[in-house]
Amino acid sequence: MLFIEWLNTGNMNYRRWRHIDAVLTNGYVLITGGENDTDYLRSTEIYNPSTEIWTITGSMNSARSTYAGIKLTDGKVLVSGGRNSATLNSAELYNPSTGTWTNTGSMNNARRGHMLSLLTNGKVLASAGYNGGCLNSAELYNPSTGTWTNTGSMNDARYKHTASLLTNGKVLVTGGQDTLTTYLNSAELYNPSTGTWAITDSMSNSRYYHTASLLTNGKVLITGGYNGVVLSSAELYNPSTGLWTVTGSMIQARWQHAASVLPNGNVLVSGGVNGGTYYKTAEVYDLSTGMWSLTAAMNNSRYLHISSELTNGKILVSGGMNTATIRASELYQS
Repeated sequence: MLFIEWLNTGNMNYRRWRHIDAVLTNGYVLITGGENDTDYLRSTEIYNPSTEIWTITGSMNSARSTYAGIKLTDGKVLVSGGRNSATLNSAELYNPSTGTWTNTGSMNNARRGHMLSLLTNGKVLASAGYNGGCLNSAELYNPSTGTWTNTGSMNDARYKHTASLLTNGKVLVTGGQDTLTTYLNSAELYNPSTGTWAITDSMSNSRYYHTASLLTNGKVLITGGYNGVVLSSAELYNPSTGLWTVTGSMIQARWQHAASVLPNGNVLVSGGVNGGTYYKTAEVYDLSTGMWSLTAAMNNSRYLHISSELTNGKILVSGGMNTATIRASELYQS
């Protein structure tokens, strides 16, 4: 008999939310920064899937929350921007071989709530964000030189958007806010060959704090979010046609949730919030039918947590917030 369940695994050493993750080349998971109930964090730690134990590794040079990070082609991890007492333009690199962080070139613009995308040429695209106002600027990090250069500006300023690297090498950006009260349904594509952005078909719903998942068929699944109301709707972007189609709605409206692609190609959505209700529920999107079904609930309600796709096929959920910041981690296995 096949059991689908969430199992508690080792607790992190620090409570944290608004943190980020990177699955390292050796299959371990690096968790960095974020916030607890009172402070911005510099601390970082590593999860070993074999022992299910978290160990502390080198601290970042700057405490950061609402920042962005990504694993580079050489296995190092780049983090940039975010905020502590101010919005940051600094960036730094984690070396898994030494467990240490080193500063690298600073971005041309301080930004938080932005996105990083690893392009097929090995460079990293930083898109939009917020610094006293929403940004439409974008810039490229070159790992060979450790420097950032400006690239074409987006058509819409936005933050708390999503950015997905498509199989054709372009980057799809969706939604977000362009002011602190205006939510976007617009989407646009970055072409690394030309360094320019082009508007593509708009989503059916404006949304921010939604999720974007690149499916095994090359389409992008967008779920939930907020636009004045909490959304249950989901939609699919087809890079071949440049069009969005509405797909099955989630069973529960949620935002500030997490999403991961399962080994079978389906998508697991976990947690999130709706009003004053913090979810421990999870549901699965069936790629073949376009429908959602509830799956086992997490042991802890949480939002603004991290969902990491492990190389062993399990999903690791870490941290987040409900009535307080969370240390607990758990594993989804099917």
